Amino acid sequence: MYNNDTELLFPSRVMKSLKGLRGNDWDAIIENAESLPEKAPDHLAFVLMMVKLNGCMTCNSDSFRAMRGCTQCSALNVRRYRGTDRQLSQLYEKARKEITKITVAGYNEEN
Repeated sequence: MYNNDTELLFPSRVMKSLKGLRGNDWDAIIENAESLPEKAPDHLAFVLMMVKLNGCMTCNSDSFRAMRGCTQCSALNVRRYRGTDRQLSQLYEKARKEITKITVAGYNEEN
């Protein structure tokens, strides 16, 4: 089964649909990330966090998650996350550190 809403990894276009699913801290993270260009570290950090939260790396075209689509899968995972908004913020900060390491390492390799 093919779903037009299914991609390989968390798509940035889904960000805005996740607003309002948690508290104000969560909405602030989304507003910040979606306002930036797709190559900006904070935007990439949000995508990385959602890839991990959703389990995108283990999703495949025959899975129930893929049949549901990225928008529904992401919303469900955000709603079902058992941690606090503060813990989600910490996941985001951890992803930001990972992205910073990757971009700094990539920059140093290029020069």
